[in-house]
Amino acid sequence: MINKEALVREYLPYIKKIAYDLKRNLPHNVEVDDLVQEGLVAFLQAIEKFDPKKGAKLRSYLLTRVKGAMYDYLRKIDWMPKNLRHDIKLVEDAIVNMESDSNDIDFEKIAKITNLPIENVKRAYNELTRKQLLMLDSYISDDSELIDKIASDENPYSYAINELLKEQLIEAIKKLDDKEQLLLSLRFEHELSLKEIGKVLNVTESRVSQLLAKTLAKLKKYLGGE
Repeated sequence: MINKEALVREYLPYIKKIAYDLKRNLPHNVEVDDLVQEGLVAFLQAIEKFDPKKGAKLRSYLLTRVKGAMYDYLRKIDWMPKNLRHDIKLVEDAIVNMESDSNDIDFEKIAKITNLPIENVKRAYNELTRKQLLMLDSYISDDSELIDKIASDENPYSYAINELLKEQLIEAIKKLDDKEQLLLSLRFEHELSLKEIGKVLNVTESRVSQLLAKTLAKLKKYLGGE
């Protein structure tokens, strides 16, 4: 029989780490404590539902469900006002369509293209980066081998859709250059922070943010995102 209290004591540091990692890409009004609370609730529910016969490892199963619950919570609270969403769309389109071999983000040029004040461009860019990181991180987490196993048992249709999306994502990533693929690998495969990636690439944290923003915008375009 599973000892819930012992598991909570053992996994609470991991739950908090997931929450703090997510918080790095979130605005100030999102509280870490709320993320931890959502994670704990999902953790306890996952313990009840865990079935080792499905072939999933307990640790992977529990932490995947925790992370999924935190993403569900973020989708529910939806912190972005409508006007900011509009600005983000304009800025994202400008970044993708600007004719430049450089990965530098030229805020003044984007302001001219979008007819937005430069303060609006910078705010939209910051929120765009957060949104992109969270969306791809959530997608990759939801598209893990574990979730595939669960989906195949509980909802075959969802499993088929996930498999198709996975193939499309792999093909889209192949279209990126080596540096862009390395960035994605460091951020989402090795789960390094922007600061840690900066140390690996010998660039500033803000530079990493710029490179990721453009890379993720390109990836979205390759995937046919609007």
